[in-house]
Amino acid sequence: MPKAKKKSTKKTKTPAKKVGTKKAKTKATAKPKKTKTSMKKKTDAPKKKAPARTKATKKKVKLEGQYLYFFGGGKAEGDGGMKDILGGKGAGLAQMTKAKLNVPPGFTISTDVCTLFYENGMRIPREIKAQINEYIVRLEKLTGQTFGDPENQLLVSVRSGAKFSMPGMMDTVLNLGLNDKTLKGMIARTNNERFAYDSYRRFIQMFGNVVMGIDKEAFEKILTRKKEARRVKKDTSLPIDDLKAIISDFKRLIRRRSGEALPDDPYVQLEMARDAVFKSWNNPRAITYRKLNNIPRGLGTAVNVQTMVFGNMGPTSGSGVGFTRNPSTGEKQFYGEYLDNSQGEDVVAGIRTPKPITQLGVEMPKVFKKLINITTRLEKHYKDMQDFEFTVQDGELFMLQTRTGKRTVQAAVKIAVDMVKEKLITKEEALMRLAPEDLDQLLHPRIDPAADALVIAHGLAASPGAASGQVVFTADDAVKRAAKGTKVILVRQETNPDDIHGMAAAVGILTARGGMTSHAAVVARGMGKCCVAGTESLRVNMAKKNFTVGSTVIRERDIISLNGSTGEVMVGEVPTIEPELSGEFATFMSWADKTRKLGVRTNADTPADAVQAVKFGAEGIGLCRTEHMFFVKERLAHMQRMILADSVEERQVALQKLMPYQKADFKGIFKAMAGRPVTIRTLDPPLHEFLPDRETVKKEIEELTAQEAEAGYEESLEIKEKIKKNEHILQRLEELHEANPMLGHRGCRLGITFPEITEMQAKAIFAAACELTRNGEKVRPEVMIPLVGSVKELENQRQLVEQVATAMIKKYKVKLDYLIGTMIEVPRAALTADQVAEQADFFSFGTNDLTQMTMGFSRDDAGKFLGYYVEKGILPADPFVTLDEAGVGQLVEMAVTKGRATRKKLKTGICGEHGGDPTTIEFCHKIGLDYVSCSPYRVPIARLAAAQAVLKAKDKGLKGSDSR
Repeated sequence: MPKAKKKSTKKTKTPAKKVGTKKAKTKATAKPKKTKTSMKKKTDAPKKKAPARTKATKKKVKLEGQYLYFFGGGKAEGDGGMKDILGGKGAGLAQMTKAKLNVPPGFTISTDVCTLFYENGMRIPREIKAQINEYIVRLEKLTGQTFGDPENQLLVSVRSGAKFSMPGMMDTVLNLGLNDKTLKGMIARTNNERFAYDSYRRFIQMFGNVVMGIDKEAFEKILTRKKEARRVKKDTSLPIDDLKAIISDFKRLIRRRSGEALPDDPYVQLEMARDAVFKSWNNPRAITYRKLNNIPRGLGTAVNVQTMVFGNMGPTSGSGVGFTRNPSTGEKQFYGEYLDNSQGEDVVAGIRTPKPITQLGVEMPKVFKKLINITTRLEKHYKDMQDFEFTVQDGELFMLQTRTGKRTVQAAVKIAVDMVKEKLITKEEALMRLAPEDLDQLLHPRIDPAADALVIAHGLAASPGAASGQVVFTADDAVKRAAKGTKVILVRQETNPDDIHGMAAAVGILTARGGMTSHAAVVARGMGKCCVAGTESLRVNMAKKNFTVGSTVIRERDIISLNGSTGEVMVGEVPTIEPELSGEFATFMSWADKTRKLGVRTNADTPADAVQAVKFGAEGIGLCRTEHMFFVKERLAHMQRMILADSVEERQVALQKLMPYQKADFKGIFKAMAGRPVTIRTLDPPLHEFLPDRETVKKEIEELTAQEAEAGYEESLEIKEKIKKNEHILQRLEELHEANPMLGHRGCRLGITFPEITEMQAKAIFAAACELTRNGEKVRPEVMIPLVGSVKELENQRQLVEQVATAMIKKYKVKLDYLIGTMIEVPRAALTADQVAEQADFFSFGTNDLTQMTMGFSRDDAGKFLGYYVEKGILPADPFVTLDEAGVGQLVEMAVTKGRATRKKLKTGICGEHGGDPTTIEFCHKIGLDYVSCSPYRVPIARLAAAQAVLKAKDKGLKGSDSR
């Protein structure tokens, strides 16, 4: 409480051994019956579904070690390095306390207690309950206030705090300890009746929602009705009598919805709030957020119990949230927002649009100067951008939180580069600051500044990027539409944590209220989603599912575009342009390139893909799939004639028609790669994939037969010819039909049984290469034979390719270096790699098929159960996304070792989808591959992952950023 703080400063040296006095024991045992009853009611309360883990049976728990950590009076039992135990918030509070910053005292209930809570049937052990009461006594001695005392009441906040920041995903209760009796004492002590009733109103609203499971909208409706009746916009404009009426209405709402009254006993309030925070670790939005951000579910959350300080005491009080640098752009500028006469939830909830933090410098210049000094110290200490929370109570500044701040990837790159220049961190530390997958956000288009766009509104540029999509107004609708492949923009009055699944599904987020540090802005930046917040000209009508700006009405499913870099809202789909990867990004990636040992190539089948990949830093093509070139309409007809041919001669005629197309494609790709190596895979899929499916052909024959019966003579002759052609196709389809085509007549098996196919492709490759070489251009072709399981298969195809290559080089009179290798995707090829290497200049691991054949999973069907396997811990990850190191990885490593035993300079790489997965790339570095190959848009991701693999292997103790 405000007036006790001077008294409290003289009571900071309470010896630890005096904790647990008779007073503490009395409080620990005085209310067990009442506590137990209230807890049972809370567990059974409606609308609070217990998570799956709540079915654990209560069991005897053996307690060892420390579970609670005190901070206050300039001393703390923990420190900033204890995030696993204290959570990010608790660790920050401990470190700030040790740094002698003005932090309201309190204690942290560790993440270990969260684990015990779930293991003990959703209860904490009695021993820890007693310890919590002992720590309350320590807090009372330090503050000079008493928990539950009507005259000299101690009020606390109860807040979550996981190791990694999860903004808004878990729960908080402020002003805990208030009831009708302590309210009167608060009024008497502060002589500020409005402040006391406002604090009580806030407590009831938060406790009713967070702890008793009542929808926050129900409370907001009561509050909104009062404001509308008074014709005011702000809560602070309501008179005291209205606050009293609202409190009564809130209490009636709680009793009506939950079937029980709001608890008066502060100890019961504390127990219920503590358990609600633990339960919030497994609420749907927290689970969704953890999945989206790859946060392990076993970490748990800490609970922070902290003495309240009040930003809602009047014009010289307030609360705010800020960052030591701009989290959207990375610029080194003091950035944030605050609200006078408010509590912290007002700023982040988006209910009121806050002021820029620079305004604090005008209204409270001494406080602002002190805040800048403190946060500058914090950034230098942690060597990273800090996200901080503060409260100003009657002109006195209190720090409530510091943690590594969430930021856009664009900002993360700039901050990392700038901090190296400022000598805060090393280049190696900078490279570890970004998760490689996050770079994907930089590689997508932005709004074309030259576009003729109709801008209907301006909001805050909360998260950069461009997005166009259909308007939806609920998170559930966003998920449903996105599941059907529709791009959607989620429009809300303000988002709340329950919208997390819709925000993840949407391509962009638009809100009418909220600031740059609101829930929508913070979460969108963390997700890399475009977001425009605080668009105050928007009038959102949830009932009618539309929003208006002036006379313009935008309805559900209308298309709008957002520019998250400028805050513009535009009608319709606006053109975009490709990103420019220069400046700090180029500097950052150059550090990665100098560090990594693995080469990074791309999978590209067209010159356009090749050009894009080179822009992203590809050093060659690791997989060029020739079959994709045959699906173009005019080429497909020749391909089908080749398949339907009844003789070698007919087949060769069709192949000759295809050769000019193949040659032109290869020339374009060779030119785009400008002397970089290009690995071209000969025809791989089974031939039936180039023909229509059987049911379609049968149906067409039936329709033609029906038309023939009604046609005239000449027309019937044409129809008969079509029927004959379709019957030939159907007959060929029957001949080509295979029970398991992925293990059938494909890959090198096609080239061996139809050598004219391999011959045509080899002629196209080497004719293109020789022509360019003759013109003075450097070309480095590598021919890859797929699906080899036996060295004899590779020997057969190698001889054929070498014959063609020799003939072409002789014909064009050029000197051309080339390689012939194989794709290791059959387990037998890996097991006999020493033999296969006798005929191979290189191995490229096709880990998609290797995974399929090794694990016995069909790629087309495994999706039905793989998600369940991962969720239940049967598999650590989807093996088609992250390589199965224990099984498939063992085959890859074995093949490399055996292959190099035969051919010392054997080149090895990976070209499956795994080539762009950071975890797999680390494995590839560890076993000594030469390169990885991935899709063009994953090339920068692979470059950074390869650099991080080197740094991790050096074991420098370098860790990634906590800003996930």
